[in-house]
Amino acid sequence: MNGTKLKPIELSNYTISDEDAPFIVAELSGNHNNSIDVALRLVEEASKAGADAFKLQTYTADTITLNCDTEDFQIRGGLWDGQSLYELYQQAHMPWDWHKPLMDHARSLGIDCFSSRFDATAVDFLEE
Repeated sequence: MNGTKLKPIELSNYTISDEDAPFIVAELSGNHNNSIDVALRLVEEASKAGADAFKLQTYTADTITLNCDTEDFQIRGGLWDGQSLYELYQQAHMPWDWHKPLMDHARSLGIDCFSSRFDATAVDFLEE
């Protein structure tokens, strides 16, 4: 930039600024393979690797896409080839009853945990 320093941001127990080390966030996404044990282990691995925080995603297939089988909703190529977006999100979403155990586990390891929410129902759920 032009030499202008960014205003520091206070986040949990961290200060994010030009002078501080990077704030590293690990992303879980659909990497849990539908296993909470895998998800918990990924939190541990993120902590061991030096992540400052762990991010989940809060949505359901019904709130992120339509249950539609038309061409526009079909996946072409990759692991999900031939499946619909709805089918992908049904399989890859983070079960909502996993959020608390994962957040508690992250806190026990000394890292923050937060979630990207995709709709109003997810906001309501996370506020609880």
